[in-house]
Amino acid sequence: MITDEHEDFSDDELIASETETEAEGLFEHLSLKVDKGQAPLRIDKYLQIFRQNSSRNKISQTCRAGNVVVNGKAVKQNYKVKPGDEISVLLTHPPRQNLIIPQDLPINIVYEDDDVVVVDKDAGMVVHPGHGNYDGTLVNALAYHFEKNGVKSDLDRVGLVHRIDKDTSGLLVIAKTEYALSFLAKQFFDRTTKRLYWAFVWGNLEEDSGTITGNIGRHLKNRMQMAVFEDGSLGKHAVTHYKVLERFRYMTWVECKLETGRTHQIRAHFKHIGHTLFNDERYEGHQVLKGINLPKYKQFIKNVFEVLPRHALHAHTLGFIHPTTKKEMYFESPMPKDMDEALQKWRKYLES
Repeated sequence: MITDEHEDFSDDELIASETETEAEGLFEHLSLKVDKGQAPLRIDKYLQIFRQNSSRNKISQTCRAGNVVVNGKAVKQNYKVKPGDEISVLLTHPPRQNLIIPQDLPINIVYEDDDVVVVDKDAGMVVHPGHGNYDGTLVNALAYHFEKNGVKSDLDRVGLVHRIDKDTSGLLVIAKTEYALSFLAKQFFDRTTKRLYWAFVWGNLEEDSGTITGNIGRHLKNRMQMAVFEDGSLGKHAVTHYKVLERFRYMTWVECKLETGRTHQIRAHFKHIGHTLFNDERYEGHQVLKGINLPKYKQFIKNVFEVLPRHALHAHTLGFIHPTTKKEMYFESPMPKDMDEALQKWRKYLES
């Protein structure tokens, strides 16, 4: 059971199933269910959304070979997907992301014992191998760390309990035993963990605190985004609580607490209320969305983007009950350097 607000699609949703179909000698490389609001679209075009490193011709060949299955039946490349369709892509070789290659990569381990590891992840590191990111991930680094230190584990793979996006920094807990994985997964599922996120969002929020409620699902036009649907028949229920920590006239530093854990929840919810995350390129937050139309101000924003070249989101705290001792563990990650530098620039800007 893996859950979080967030991981990039290649991590969280696009490679959703990695099981072997033993009877046919095939391996499932992709498994997904078409959203309720999806308009009819040729399956080769639809799959290209999720397999961006594959050409449409390559996907069409896979269809012609009978390796694309919809609702249990092989389909050709001109099949038009419909809401509710269950799609599987089956190939003769196992997914590369199943093969975890230990790599000596720098990671910040803030706590470790026989059951768990807590890591403070830098922005820019993908958490788990997936389509287009087969190495250089946190899991590759942990595999090397375990191997180097002779860590004994009853897990065949690194026990990820939750994930955060590639460009989100901050805290994650990783299980080292099957029992720890199950014990921690239940806490995340029940939302009993203690997690707070720091985010910089465009604009000046009207209230000092508030709650954003709205179903989240994949955007019907821009499939690389998640969107908020007020129609309850689309998306999944999502609730984000926030508190303002500091105001900068055209940007606000907020603390977020998630009541649910949907993909890109914070990013989608704040865009929905008109306060997109600062420098969030996927959600158009890398443009000047709030402020004045003056060259000096635009140059200032450009300078801030240069010191903070990613979306401004940080997993600040992590608290959970330890699987063996049953004691509460609590960790805090300080403001990362890039977000802190951006913060200082905003403070100086207001003083000028």
